[in-house]
Amino acid sequence: MTQDKVAATTLKTLEPLGSLSETRLGELAALVFVEHVSKNLDPFRMQGVSGQSVYLLRGEIALTLKDGSSTVVVGGTGDARYPLGRKAPFESAKAITDIDLVRIDDDLLDIMATWDQLAGGAERRAPEPAAPSLQNWALLTGMFSVNNLRTGAFSQLPPAHIEALLRRFTRVAVKRGQAIVREGEVGDYYYVIETGKCEVERAVGGARIKLAQLKAGDAFGEEALVSGAKRNATVTMISDGALFRLDQKDFNELLREPLLQRVTMAQAQEKVAAGAQWLDVRYPSEYQFDKLPGAVNIPVAEIRDAARLLDQEREYVVYCQSGRRSSAAAFLLAQRGYKAFLLEGGLWGGERGRAGATR
Repeated sequence: MTQDKVAATTLKTLEPLGSLSETRLGELAALVFVEHVSKNLDPFRMQGVSGQSVYLLRGEIALTLKDGSSTVVVGGTGDARYPLGRKAPFESAKAITDIDLVRIDDDLLDIMATWDQLAGGAERRAPEPAAPSLQNWALLTGMFSVNNLRTGAFSQLPPAHIEALLRRFTRVAVKRGQAIVREGEVGDYYYVIETGKCEVERAVGGARIKLAQLKAGDAFGEEALVSGAKRNATVTMISDGALFRLDQKDFNELLREPLLQRVTMAQAQEKVAAGAQWLDVRYPSEYQFDKLPGAVNIPVAEIRDAARLLDQEREYVVYCQSGRRSSAAAFLLAQRGYKAFLLEGGLWGGERGRAGATR
């Protein structure tokens, strides 16, 4: 059995895929494969159709239905435009000829459909007061790429917030060399890069240290908004581009609160006992003298780079002294798809306070 890429034009002939935007179809085409199955084989013997939409692209397949009857589906016909078994569930299948199939994860398809449909609704409605007219959100591949929607900042967003989010973001054109945020300033906006690149740098010992380079789809500015602290770095454009920004009030309402999952000390201890990991985001000098049992230390300033070393499947309970730094770290992790929980009030405000720390 071999796999090849499937063309976006082929996906457009299928339902409900044909209703997706051209951009979404292109992204989907890059993620799925044509599955070749030989004559007389059951393509679902090893992997069924549960949780998937499976389409017959070419050839003929016989399906044995649950009532004992059978039906034949032929690729390229009207029946083949719909997922196999969606109209009438089947018990078994057999390829009458060599066939080509494509499997699409239902959850992925639902995410794409949700954002495309709500983006279309936002485009048709009037923008928020004083906000510029919206562009076609379905075409904004940097900000709303499928990777961002599946594991990024928007993956955990309640559906009820999606349209409001789309309507409240404003788009600003930026030039190479323009400083978007400056270290030491008060945070006012959350930014997502639509096009272009920017550089993040921080003053260390009188020198400017380059920390990272951000590209389309990356976000910045959230740390100051979540923690209430001043900007801890300067972000400067290194090319012309466009940004989307969300003011602090809308950021808190639509993104910060949905992503921050708070737990009490008692709840956190239950999670750790069940396998979660304490994550201390203070300075190493604080961590070494005042840490919770089994905690690992990743200072909040290093979370962006160190996140890739963490386990996507494991839960993390994030803490600091007061909850300020840990709230920023928990948000940064959550927007990258990690299962991060914020210890409410930090070590100072937890139910145990500092009593449970080790020295």
